[in-house]
Amino acid sequence: MSDRLKISFAAPSLPSSGTLVVFVGDDLAFTSHVADRLGPAALEAFSRAAAAERFRGKAKSALVIAAPAGLEADRLVVVGVGKAADREKTDYVSLGGAVLPKIGRTRSAVVLFEGPAEWRIDAEAAADFALGAMLRAYAFDRYKTKKKDEDEADLTTALVVAVEDPAAAKKVWKLREAVGAGVVTARDLVNEPPNVLFPEEFARRAEELTELGVEVEVLDEKQLGKIGMRALLAVGQGSRRESRVVVMRWNGAKGKKSASPLCFVGKGVCFDTGGISIKPAGGMEDMKGDMAGAACVVGLMKALAGRKAKVDAVGLIGLVENMPDGNAQRPGDIVTSLSGQTIEIINTDAEGRLVLADVLWYAKERFNPAFMVDLATLTGAILVALGQEHAGMFSNDDTLAERLSAVGAVTGEGVWRMPLGPAYDKMIDSKFADMKNTGGRHGGSITAAQFLKRYVGETPWVHLDVAGTAMGSPASDISQGWASGWGVRLLDRLVADYYES
Repeated sequence: MSDRLKISFAAPSLPSSGTLVVFVGDDLAFTSHVADRLGPAALEAFSRAAAAERFRGKAKSALVIAAPAGLEADRLVVVGVGKAADREKTDYVSLGGAVLPKIGRTRSAVVLFEGPAEWRIDAEAAADFALGAMLRAYAFDRYKTKKKDEDEADLTTALVVAVEDPAAAKKVWKLREAVGAGVVTARDLVNEPPNVLFPEEFARRAEELTELGVEVEVLDEKQLGKIGMRALLAVGQGSRRESRVVVMRWNGAKGKKSASPLCFVGKGVCFDTGGISIKPAGGMEDMKGDMAGAACVVGLMKALAGRKAKVDAVGLIGLVENMPDGNAQRPGDIVTSLSGQTIEIINTDAEGRLVLADVLWYAKERFNPAFMVDLATLTGAILVALGQEHAGMFSNDDTLAERLSAVGAVTGEGVWRMPLGPAYDKMIDSKFADMKNTGGRHGGSITAAQFLKRYVGETPWVHLDVAGTAMGSPASDISQGWASGWGVRLLDRLVADYYES
């Protein structure tokens, strides 16, 4: 949880100071319970303020009343939940994120989690609301030596969500908080500067999951060479930082370890200059986020372990740094992947697929997984196709793809299925090797996925191109920073809804 926010649950009561938050529909009528608690003087103050400010109770809008008459609270915040027809569709995570900044910088706040008809006030909705507030409170400022409003820099808000059944809400919150912690971990990893988070350090941080019961194995360059991960090692050979592969296992299913665990694979290019095919200088600093797929996998494993998910899952991340040293791979090189298939290097900036090729094959052969989902900030082409609203989804399995689409609609981390096919596959055939690592400008995200498909065999598989959603993401109710932690909630929900015993 953020050190700026401490969340708890309690039975409904009015605060003696701080901020009080209540909800109202577009008719501006409070429930009888809320109205009785507020009292005539506060209701009159609200009525006058609403008229003066033309407050209409629109969803996520807010009316703030300072020193409200009849109440001991310092501020009364009335939050709109919109029309009756829209209330059933309320995203409570998003609502929690939207409400938090309206509370302002205060030492305490009480949210009376009760609202008009068609609005859920159960334990799950309350816990989702708290999760949204937790995620909105996130800030990555550990490298700022001077902070704005230094007199309030250490201020922590104690947020109390007041519900009819606080014990039930606390039980659900324990699960939601674990997922939120996974999102925060993913955000922290993506936001770290590349001189701090290089492959060895990334691997060390992944090892911290052992505290939650995750089995963590780190493979160094000597081991990777012995295994035969030559495609992955070729990407990192121009860097002074050694490459790593990390294997994380969560054994949460009852009984013996599953013969076919769920498998999640992440691209972890800790910094991507493009190598010899060097990128333009403008915006290259953003390439510290080219490991967002790996960050998501670490965050997901933390979430699964934190909530003690009843499932066997394995997360694998390939960690490299792509630098233009004199020892770097060149355009025209041919490397032999772990699978034995050969790859002609056309562009050294198409490096992520080389990393994933070896790790996907390794995962398939070692773990015989029930399915594999990989995440990678793989192509700029996916931004051209989908912008930053959806991640591109490619799959060889309709059921797995449909399930991801369904949970994406619930979590708000949307995916959009893109095509695969023989015509695209031909675009990466090489004159000199089994394949080349890029098919050219047209259909760039598709040919990248076709490349990966050659390393998954018959295993059900989804590739998520998260270049537009995981870093440099647009601000939202629950994410105001550069790194969104995209994918942790999506994949946790996939596991929870379809695969837990």
